[in-house]
Amino acid sequence: MDYRIVSDGSCDLPPELCREKGVTVVPFYVSFDSEHYMREIADMPIRKFYEQMVADPTTFPKSSMPSVQDYVDVFEPIVKEGNAVICICITTKFSGSFQSAMNAKEMVLESCPDARITVMDSTIDTVLQGLFVLEAVRMREAGVAYEKAVEALESIKGTGRIFFTVGNIDYLKHGGRIGKLAGLAGSVLGIKPLITLKEGEIFPSGVSRSRKKSLEKVYELLWQYLQEVNASSGEYSICVGYGYDIAEAEAFRKGAVSFLNEKGYAVADADLQKYQIGATISVHTGPYPLGFGVLRKSPVS
Repeated sequence: MDYRIVSDGSCDLPPELCREKGVTVVPFYVSFDSEHYMREIADMPIRKFYEQMVADPTTFPKSSMPSVQDYVDVFEPIVKEGNAVICICITTKFSGSFQSAMNAKEMVLESCPDARITVMDSTIDTVLQGLFVLEAVRMREAGVAYEKAVEALESIKGTGRIFFTVGNIDYLKHGGRIGKLAGLAGSVLGIKPLITLKEGEIFPSGVSRSRKKSLEKVYELLWQYLQEVNASSGEYSICVGYGYDIAEAEAFRKGAVSFLNEKGYAVADADLQKYQIGATISVHTGPYPLGFGVLRKSPVS
């Protein structure tokens, strides 16, 4: 049985790459007035979204998860063609997208009882989720069987990490994501928090007074993790996730290639891609998130 890869919009892979790799994306919704919600990318291009955030920093946009029907509309055609589904969802700590997909699965099974649909809580999000989706694609393209692919994905998702910084903590506060970061924020103005995502949650990893220093520390957080897991070159996928400032992101990416090669972790320029963080996450980070997603590659291929 062939299978198809589905992901919610948190994966933040470029639409053209999703089309090329046969990934179906179920979008989140975004709103600037809490009343009128638009589908991310389909109705609200990411660049336009960021431009609106930057133009009006006093308005905090909101996001809403895909509906059950959104998932049903994607699952049904796939299973009716005789294919299985691997659906990869954002961490349940951040969204109810997984539950929407699970409810949709049960609805589809009522009319298609032989359907095979695996809905996964990836425990990750944004560009790291994108790397996870690409691992699923890589296994499918290599001819890995459905069950083996699901097993392999479950085995690597816990290795995923995001190390990043943001322009300020205003959006994290407004979006209710401050949680464990509250202590590092305090009442200090102008600090740049360093944040790690692991096991589906965000954790404080330090602070810096300047953007330049915070980005240097993000490099160090990545390197510390690669050392911690004793990673050999090519064993882990790494990408850059960025927001509004494309030029800053490219400079950061090129700097990362040099940094890693100097440390002895060989990485080709073409292998360290950058992906723009979408509205699903940037409503919480603001327009200037920048950092890394890193994930161990599946040994099954």
